[in-house]
Amino acid sequence: MEENPMPRRPRLIYPGVPLHLIQRGNNRQACFFSDDDYHCYLDWLRKYAEESSCSIHAYVLMTNHVHLLMTPGTAKAAGVLMKRLGQHYVQYINRTYRRSGTLWEGRFRSCLTQEEDYVLSCYRYIELNPVRAGMVNHPADYPWSSYRSNAQGEKSGVLAAHPLYTSLSMDETDRHSAYRELFRYELDPGMIDEIRMATNGNYVLGSPRFQAQIARALGRRVVPGKSGRPRRRDEPESGNLFGDGG
Repeated sequence: MEENPMPRRPRLIYPGVPLHLIQRGNNRQACFFSDDDYHCYLDWLRKYAEESSCSIHAYVLMTNHVHLLMTPGTAKAAGVLMKRLGQHYVQYINRTYRRSGTLWEGRFRSCLTQEEDYVLSCYRYIELNPVRAGMVNHPADYPWSSYRSNAQGEKSGVLAAHPLYTSLSMDETDRHSAYRELFRYELDPGMIDEIRMATNGNYVLGSPRFQAQIARALGRRVVPGKSGRPRRRDEPESGNLFGDGG
């Protein structure tokens, strides 16, 4: 008799908390084949993000995978967005290229992201992806990411600025300049490892205090190797869920 497969861990999603998300092509095969494919994906991303109450802050569409940084408005918003987007895009690809079957690897991977020290690092991690892959020398050279909008003011119907991005400067021109300044240096390798581990493992990306706050709020384990302790009904919350509280 076959053993029942282990149940999949529920995704860690909390409304109003930024989420870094990655979805790969099946067997890491290509999921974009022409400029029209990228344009269609972005059009549907804008449409379904708006309908699903998700704010998209940064993105990159690589040949065989996608990175998104978003803030979901509800607990189900990210799942609804990715289901609608994925299904519509697969139907388009199968029809256009006369193929059949799945396109995506399966469930997307994601991590809740603490705002103060990690959101802008996720912006950089996402938009520097083509540079790390050796496809371009500078993120501005890659047309299928949010860098040109966030750093140079190129118009985009997809993006909604995160408050930390907006806080770089009240003046739009100065904000773009301050954002470009963040890209003068490569992202720290330790931060890259943190983002990758948290995203691939469906964990929380942030300080120990933030991780503990999310664990209490969701009643689940949020870091590798440790069991999260659900908060008792008579136990008060400590600190601010969205930051370290000083």
